[in-house]
Amino acid sequence: MALSTLSSKTAFQSQSPLPTSQTNQQSTFSLLPIIPKSTTRHSISAVHAADPSKSPLVAEKPPKTSALGKWTLESWKSKNALQLPEYPDQNELQSVLKTIEAFPPIVFAGEARTLEERLAEAAVGNAFLLQGGDCAESFKEFSANNIRDTFRVLLQMGVVLMFGGQMPVIKVGRMAGQFAKPRTAPFEEKNGVKLPAYKGDNINGDAFDEKSRIPDPHRMIRAYTQSAATLNLLRAFATGGYAAMQRVTHWNLDFAENSEQGDRYQELAHRVDEALGFMAAAGLTVDHPIMTTTEFWTSHECLLLPYEQALTRLDSTSGLYYDCSAHMLWVGERTRQLDGAHVEFLRGIANPLGIKVSDKMDPTELVKLIDIINPHNKPGRITIIVRMGAENQRVKLPHLIRAVRGAGQIVTWVCDPMHGNTIKAPCGLKTRPFDAILAEVRAFFDVHEQEGSHPGGIHLEMTGQNVTECIGGSRTVTFDDLNSRYHTHCDPRLNASQSLELAFIVAERLRKRRIGTKRLLSLSI
Repeated sequence: MALSTLSSKTAFQSQSPLPTSQTNQQSTFSLLPIIPKSTTRHSISAVHAADPSKSPLVAEKPPKTSALGKWTLESWKSKNALQLPEYPDQNELQSVLKTIEAFPPIVFAGEARTLEERLAEAAVGNAFLLQGGDCAESFKEFSANNIRDTFRVLLQMGVVLMFGGQMPVIKVGRMAGQFAKPRTAPFEEKNGVKLPAYKGDNINGDAFDEKSRIPDPHRMIRAYTQSAATLNLLRAFATGGYAAMQRVTHWNLDFAENSEQGDRYQELAHRVDEALGFMAAAGLTVDHPIMTTTEFWTSHECLLLPYEQALTRLDSTSGLYYDCSAHMLWVGERTRQLDGAHVEFLRGIANPLGIKVSDKMDPTELVKLIDIINPHNKPGRITIIVRMGAENQRVKLPHLIRAVRGAGQIVTWVCDPMHGNTIKAPCGLKTRPFDAILAEVRAFFDVHEQEGSHPGGIHLEMTGQNVTECIGGSRTVTFDDLNSRYHTHCDPRLNASQSLELAFIVAERLRKRRIGTKRLLSLSI
C-alpha cells in the first residue's frame, strides 16, 4: 500500500520545471472532510476562465506527438470515424451545426480547469471520484424530479464516501449531455424486420420503425437545450441551498426511508448533523460556502463528433480549445483507436479526459494512447476508467498499472464495475448482478493495494428512480422483478438503494485503507 499523503502539487513539484499554481487560501475549520491545503474550493457558479496568472501544474515529460501533425478543429475528419451516424441530408446537417456553433457554451473553461485540479488530487490518493448517472439520457424521461433524485443520490453517496475516506469526493454526473451510445452492431432485427440500431436520442428514435431510426440532425438542438436546462437546474441545486451540509438528514428518497440502506444513511447523517451542532456550539460558523454549496461537474462520452466540434470554443484566457458541451469527456472502448477520429479530436481539447479500458487493452497501446492525448503528462488530465469484470481485473489490471507507472505517466485510476457484468435474463432483458458489480469493485481495490497505487474513484450507471434493472442488493431484485420497473433506454442501472449500498461498501474500503496508511506512516516515523 502506498504511503503518500502529500497533495498532487507537492508530489509532482520536484519533477516540474514550471511554477506551480498559486491560490489564495482561506482559513477554515471542519469536523467533516479535510480539504487538502493544495486546493481551494469553488462553487459550480457560472464563471469564466480562471486567473491567467495561474500556471498549470505540469510534470516534466517531453511530448512524443510531433509525428501526429497539426491539430485543428476539423483534423479529425481526415481520420477513420467509427460509430458516427450517416445523415441523409448533408445540407440540413450543416445548417443545424451552424446553429449550434452560435449557441452559448454549456460549461466554461475555468470550471473544467478546476475539475482537472481536483482529479490531480485523486491521482495521488488525496481525493476520490464519484462519477454516475444514466446509461443514456432520454427526451421522454426529462423532468426536474428525475434530475433532482439522481443528484440527491449522488449527494448521499458523496457524504458516505467522504465520511469513510476522510477525503474530498469529486462529484461528476453522467448528466446534461450523455445521450449518444455506441452500438455493437449497426442494425437491429425483430421478427424478420431489420432496421438501423438506436444510437441515442440525440441521433435517432428508439421506436422500432423506419422513420424513427433515420438519423435526424435537429435532435442535436433538442439535446443541447435539454443539456443546458439540466445543468441550469444542477447549478441551482448545488449552490442554492439544497446541497447544504445542514440538509444532510433530508436527502433520503421517500422509497428508501424504511430500507436497510436508508436506515444506515440516516444513522450516518445524524452523526454528521451532531458534528455540525458541535461546531455551531463552539462558535464556528456553518455558513461558509463549503458547507452551504457543493461542487458538481458534468461528463459524457465523446461520440457524436460533429456536435462536439460545434460546441468547442477557443478560451480567450488560456488560448486553448475546450469542448464546452461538458466539463469532462471520455473516449469509449469502441472508438479509442490510436489513429482514429475520436482520439484525434480529443488530443486537441484541454478538458480533462477519460479513457474506457477493457480486458482487450494492451499495456503498450495504453501507454501510446496516453502519450497522444496527454503529451505533457499533465496531472488530472487523464482518468483511466477500467471496465473488465472481477477476474479480468485481477489478471489484466496489474499489467496496465505497471506499464503506465513504468512510462512515468500520471493518471487517475477509476473502476467502472457495470459494463463488464452485463448478462441477459431469462425474460430476454439485459441486467447486471449486484454481486458481480461488487466483486469487481473489490478486485479493483485489491489490485491497487497489491500494486501500491491509488484507487481513484468509481464510475456507475445509476439513477435516483426506484427502478428494477440490476438484480440483487439488500432489497433483492430478482429476475421476476425486472419487468415491473424496467425503464432504461439502453443498459441496466443501479437504483438508489443499490447505489447507496455500494457506496457504504466502498467507504469501508476507503476507511480501512486510510487507517492502514496512517499505521504504516506512524511505523516509518
